[in-house]
Amino acid sequence: MDKHVRNIPVLPAEGLSRWRQLKAFVPFSHETWRKMVLAGRAPQPTRMGVRCTYWKNSEILEFLQDIPNYRSS
Repeated sequence: MDKHVRNIPVLPAEGLSRWRQLKAFVPFSHETWRKMVLAGRAPQPTRMGVRCTYWKNSEILEFLQDIPNYRSS
């Protein structure tokens, strides 16, 4: 195995992810992402407490396929 091969991050199709896991895939800053979520132009999070927020990976992948036309349901 070549030791110069980089580990390319992969977002699983199923499951939940937090922002620190998503930021490698989302081409926006955290603040821009937050504003897009509030405006309904990005997937809506699932809150599991006051300071614990997750997003569904399937919705993130759908969002990344067509960012300009995505609208949360």
